[in-house]
Amino acid sequence: MFPLYDDIPARRFPWMTWGLIVANVIVFGFQLTLSDRQLEILFQIFAIVPRRFVHPEWALFTGLPAGDFLPFLTYQFLHGGWFHLILNMWTLWIFGNNVEDAMGPIRFLTFYLICGMVAGVAHLLTNPMSVIPAVGASGAIAGVLGAYFRLYPLARVICVVPVFFYPLLIGVPAFFYLLLWFWSQFFSGALSLLQPGQAGGIAWWAHIGGFVAGLFAHPWFIIWRPPPAGWRPARQPGRRW
Repeated sequence: MFPLYDDIPARRFPWMTWGLIVANVIVFGFQLTLSDRQLEILFQIFAIVPRRFVHPEWALFTGLPAGDFLPFLTYQFLHGGWFHLILNMWTLWIFGNNVEDAMGPIRFLTFYLICGMVAGVAHLLTNPMSVIPAVGASGAIAGVLGAYFRLYPLARVICVVPVFFYPLLIGVPAFFYLLLWFWSQFFSGALSLLQPGQAGGIAWWAHIGGFVAGLFAHPWFIIWRPPPAGWRPARQPGRRW
């Protein structure tokens, strides 16, 4: 089930959502100019390498700065490939505009970055000995999904579902789609704890941590709460609707 769009129009142009998309694309474009060795160094310094924070002696021995927590911010703008980037930016484009609508651009940016940092901490705690750099905006975007789940549970998300190689379009309630997504992340994350290393190269617990952060933290950032589903303004005398 792949989401294509939702049915909620934004009240204002989502400047910050598009700004984040552009920033991620620019950083990825810079990555493409680097050699494999340069890209490896970039990831070692600006991505989250859990063992670097758990064992500072190991970090110093390998030439990495110890006690530098900037990667919890910068890892959110690095990506491991075209598919990784496109999938994350597509999801941000679908769900980010409405959450930004409820928060305003500056609050939305703050919320997004905080969820990304919480996601990074969740990955660190569940993979403390990993030396694989964790990169990507998916933890922060998971926070956006958590906020969307609370703010727009009855919105319809139009998804494409392949049925015997035929693309079928269906509309499902947002709460159903996001619950299904969260369950898939939790199930995969639970399995990853039973396996050595980062299973499948995906930081499942970063997604879970970001989603939970967005689920519970979003009330401190919203400035406008959307009306309940089915709500319509009352008819006023002398005014046509």
